[in-house]
Amino acid sequence: MGAAFLRSIAGGLHMYGFSIFFLPLTRDLGLSRAATSLIFSTARAQAAVGGPISGYMIDRWGPRIVMLGGGVMVGVGYLLFAQSRSYLAVLAVYVLVITVGYGAGFMDATMALANNWFVRRRTLAMAVVGVGISAGGALLTPPLAWAVHNLGWRWAAALVGLVFLVVGLPVARLIRNTPESMGLTPDAGAAPAPTGPAAHYQGAAEGYSVGEAMRTRAFWIMVVANVMRLAGFSALTVHFVPILVWKGLSETTAALYLGINAFLGIPGHLLMGWLGDRWPKPRVLSVCMGLGAVGVAVLLYAGAGFVWLFVPTLMLVEVIFPVTWAWVGEFFGRRRFATLRGTLTTFVMVGPVLAPVWAGRVWDIHQSYALALEVFLGLFALSSLIFWVLPQAGRAPSARPRDISSQPRVAEGPAGGAHP
Repeated sequence: MGAAFLRSIAGGLHMYGFSIFFLPLTRDLGLSRAATSLIFSTARAQAAVGGPISGYMIDRWGPRIVMLGGGVMVGVGYLLFAQSRSYLAVLAVYVLVITVGYGAGFMDATMALANNWFVRRRTLAMAVVGVGISAGGALLTPPLAWAVHNLGWRWAAALVGLVFLVVGLPVARLIRNTPESMGLTPDAGAAPAPTGPAAHYQGAAEGYSVGEAMRTRAFWIMVVANVMRLAGFSALTVHFVPILVWKGLSETTAALYLGINAFLGIPGHLLMGWLGDRWPKPRVLSVCMGLGAVGVAVLLYAGAGFVWLFVPTLMLVEVIFPVTWAWVGEFFGRRRFATLRGTLTTFVMVGPVLAPVWAGRVWDIHQSYALALEVFLGLFALSSLIFWVLPQAGRAPSARPRDISSQPRVAEGPAGGAHP
């Protein structure tokens, strides 16, 4: 629950917050929308470079210390962000301080924590952690929008920094890295470890190394599908308020829809957690991306009165991320989950890096988002098809780890010492 709480702060004030800051920041610094989008995209590029590094740190020292360091960086970063007076200063602070702390402490570490603590209900656990982003967006986006509108974006940014420092850090101190560190087993010892084919991939410290995973077809299918998914989703999230303003809504109403989108993610995450532990994960991913494509088509071709139909479908595109990481944990194991997650992130970030800037450039040239939405519609549809052919856990298509069932050994637990 501590990880979910930390994600709620990060999701509401940072992830959804950038869209709230987008237009005021653009006006205050006299930027084009492409230039403002470049801040977000450069941050994504940094996350791609830093992912394997933060993953290594988490696997070596545990999620807790990375969460504490990340909380300090984000809090101090937003205080500096509020004082930045030039585009280069904003870019440097947002990318090199805020994004580094957010990615390592609130994204990578929290997901690794869920993977350490749960096996039988891994997807549901990751969904509960992930639901924090939606809950934070629903609860914190409206007051953040109010603060930006009434106090100005600089005062609002300073308040965000204080929340991370005063509220986030004490919670991070309560985190424990692994169940073994508390004399427990994954799933709190509530049930025996799984047997059969799934156990081959779900062992506490067994599974693929990063090199072994990268030699599988499944790894690259996941990369390609997520490049397309995250390209469209990131651009739509960054430009959410501007796109709805283009469709004829006011900034306040658009921000309200952003909060509704986040609120719907609360039951959406829990639904994905339930479905992902019961249905084939590739099918869940494919169907949700298909519905996301339908939502973009509605946004593109229907009038402003139908914008509400787009909101829940964009939510589905977001809330499937616990399913993707649960699939990674089940297919490739716990041994190097955080490092593997960071490595996979490095590859998939090419979409989120380029797409928001390109969408902003489309607006700057055409004063319309129509072309961008047409491309995102196609990307979501292709992603749906590619997810459909993703192998299920226990069915490695081209490379398998050594037969761990016949090679017992003492393994190093993830950031928790050696255990049998």
